[in-house]
Amino acid sequence: MRALRILGIVIVVLGALFVVADRVAVNFAEGEAADKLRASEGLAETPDVSIKGFPFLTQMAGGELDDVEVGIADYEAATGDGAEKIRIDDLKASMKGVRFSGDYSSATAVTATGVATISYDELLRTAKSEPTQVAPGVTAQVVGLSDGGNGKIKVAVEATVLGAKLPRPVDVLSTVTVEGDTVRVKADALPEMGGVSIAEDKVREITDFDQVIEQLPGGIELDKVEAAEDGVEISVKGSNVRLAG
Repeated sequence: MRALRILGIVIVVLGALFVVADRVAVNFAEGEAADKLRASEGLAETPDVSIKGFPFLTQMAGGELDDVEVGIADYEAATGDGAEKIRIDDLKASMKGVRFSGDYSSATAVTATGVATISYDELLRTAKSEPTQVAPGVTAQVVGLSDGGNGKIKVAVEATVLGAKLPRPVDVLSTVTVEGDTVRVKADALPEMGGVSIAEDKVREITDFDQVIEQLPGGIELDKVEAAEDGVEISVKGSNVRLAG
């Protein structure tokens, strides 16, 4: 009986040591992965990397991690306009089936899904912010974007008729969609501007606009988009996504 008790204590101690060693190893690996991701994507700050699943060491021995979660607070994506960038906030991605090279210099996920936010102020930079003539004696410009409820964007259009600015901006509810690498904002119905008849295509030059978003981390791509309280929420997805290297 005494021998069994001793054996039991030894097993418990070894198990505890294994857990400690496993957690130390995973913490080290998360730090290394975060540093490599920061370098490969040219990030201003080190991202959060969390390796899920237990035990970590057996996953490493098998050459594949089940689930790795990545969080990037601020990411500057390309817009297709040369040096112009657009800031994406709170990008959170879940990488499944992460395979790494023999020297651990690179890692690729079989699939990845994630969510992020583009603030309305950031998206507003894409809309025409300068007064544009839409009819003789009538100019208009987008001065604000906000949550319109039910997945719509509220576009505030400021109009000037014959030199007199309308008392308040005209609000336009718009639908936001994604096509390939482009977020599209399109008015559901055209507004009236001081009772002046304006051609639809002229009004839509102001109310409707597109925003290209490309070169996202690891090659992930836009999937879905929806208006929310603080900005446009985007969903991303990808396959064979490069996590590092």
